[in-house]
This record gives sequence, structure tokens and C-alpha cells, in this order.
Amino acid sequence: MIGEGATAQSIDEIIAGRFACREFSGAPVGRGTIEQILRVARFAPSGANIQPWHVYVLAGAAKDRVSAALREAHETARDEHVSEYSYYASDLPEPYLHRRQEFGRLFYGSLGVAQADIEARSRQTAKNYAFFGAPVGLIVAIDRRLQVGSWLDLGMFIQNVLLAAAGHGLQSCPQETFSRYDRILRPLLSIPAQQMVVCGISIGRARDETRGRLMPRADLAEFASFAGFDDQCATQMERTRPWEAETS
Repeated sequence: MIGEGATAQSIDEIIAGRFACREFSGAPVGRGTIEQILRVARFAPSGANIQPWHVYVLAGAAKDRVSAALREAHETARDEHVSEYSYYASDLPEPYLHRRQEFGRLFYGSLGVAQADIEARSRQTAKNYAFFGAPVGLIVAIDRRLQVGSWLDLGMFIQNVLLAAAGHGLQSCPQETFSRYDRILRPLLSIPAQQMVVCGISIGRARDETRGRLMPRADLAEFASFAGFDDQCATQMERTRPWEAETS
């Protein structure tokens, strides 16, 4: 039997080791593995247990057809397509604006792409629609008749998918940009009108298994407030966590 400490550490390592992979090896992932990932992810909490998610799973020729249609739309008619929901606030306040700008500098800098190079950035965006070379792609939808609380539930389900994939030695990338092309996806996947396309998820094995997280995370003091704990509890929270240095 695995001890409580070992179990907690393995969960911590899975969570902290997950990153948005944008370069997959293309090594195949079996349907059984994806089914198991989704079986585990369905245990995400949801208000009144309504489970407000639907997933369209793509692989092989079916994924290739979807990718081809999306890439053509992106290359020839991207201005004609817009997501049915707003992902970012139109006037992003601090510190969120700074973090978004930092993301742009780090991400495009790692690719050697100047932020002002619109065409190079567009070519990078186009890689989303090929699922970054991953063998499996998911399209995640939600019933549009539901309210914002159900989107919270959906987020927890999506995180479960990402972590369950990591537990199988796989990496993943959640991709909001698929929501932009819902008019392309609907006929290809028979998505009913009452469902809203929320995002895609690429799943597979990272091309470079040694590559870790690129984006920094805010320190605990920046987002958490504590009350009612004694000093002993605080000391226990400061225990050495070896995965922090590896994935920060």
C-alpha cells in the first residue's frame, strides 16, 4: 500500500508537472487510454450533479479532416469567424494585463518570433488546428442554456482531463481558439445548435519529454489570504517541495 505522504507527493508532482504542450511526437495513443482518461475526468464536481459537458473525440482520418477545414478557414476567412463567448475582458485590469503581456513575450520569444510579426504569429496560431501534431484531439462543448456556474463545473472537468492524461504519461494543451470556428466544426461533428463550442484539447506524448513549464506562476502570497492558522501549520506548509524548482 502506498503511504499517505507518497500519494500526496505523486498528485502534487502530476499537477505541478503539467504544462501546455505545443509540440507532440505524434506517437499513437489508443482509444482505451482516452476512454479511461474521460472515465476518470467525469468525477469532477458539478452543481446538483448536472455534469454539463460533452466531448467530441478525434483521431486518425477524422481528426485530419477537421484540421484541414479549420486551417483553410484560418488561412482564407479568419475575419469571418468569431467565438460565441468572450474569453478575455475587453479592458483587462492589472495584474492580469501584465501577465498576459508577459505571456506574449515569453511564448513568442521562445519561438524566436517578434511580437510585431503578425504573419509569423498567425502561422503559429495555425498549428493549433493541427492539434500541434498530437494524435488525439478533443472538442469540448457545453449546453448554451446553462448559466455561468456550469462553466465553473466544466473548467473542473477539463482540468481533470488534463491531469488524468498526465497520470498516463501524456501531455496536453487546452485551446480556446477552436471556439472561433464553431460554424466549421458543427457540420463536421454533428454538434447540435444548443451546444456551444468552448475549447479544444490536444493529447499525446511531448516531442521533448525534458521540456518543462515555460510560464511562471504567482507566488502563494500574491493570491492567498490565511486566517486562524497557528505557526506550526504555517511551518508545515513551507516543507521542501522538490518539484517546485523543476517546474517553476
